[in-house]
Amino acid sequence: MTTFVLAGGCFWCLDAVYRTLQGVSDVVSGYTGGAVADPSYELVCTGATGHAEAVKVVFDPEVIPAEVILDVFFTLHDPRQLNRQGADVGTQYRSAMFFTDEAQKAEFEAARDRASEYWEGNVVTTIEPLGDWYDAEEYHQDFFAKNPGQGYCLAVALPKVNKIRKSYGKYVLAS
Repeated sequence: MTTFVLAGGCFWCLDAVYRTLQGVSDVVSGYTGGAVADPSYELVCTGATGHAEAVKVVFDPEVIPAEVILDVFFTLHDPRQLNRQGADVGTQYRSAMFFTDEAQKAEFEAARDRASEYWEGNVVTTIEPLGDWYDAEEYHQDFFAKNPGQGYCLAVALPKVNKIRKSYGKYVLAS
């Protein structure tokens, strides 16, 4: 199994999308990239901790290639937006990839290069070493499935899930 730590706006959207893919065995929402130990959601939302809302995606590369996991990441959010995704604004919503070793860093750089060819404009996704990781509160885990009628889920997460289902149908779990 392989684990990637990715941040691209609100973690609810990334969590919702990656849970629909074959070969993904776990998705955990959390916080990384900041300077405060054991931050709460409320504290991260202030933007003062330096943390990004991120997900740990655990997957089997024999079922779904690492390149697909990373290309999905660059498809489901706009990596040209600095410290924001749509109406979500602040460094906690930055586009970032957190690597655990030099091989993973090289994979992330290759994915960002592919994304630069797809997206018109400057891709601002940072590639940072993974520091301390803190799981988000339980109510954030699998938020989309637990709250399908919630406004943000309907307006923001669901269109992203549908986009990935359409673009990466070969890898989507049967409904």
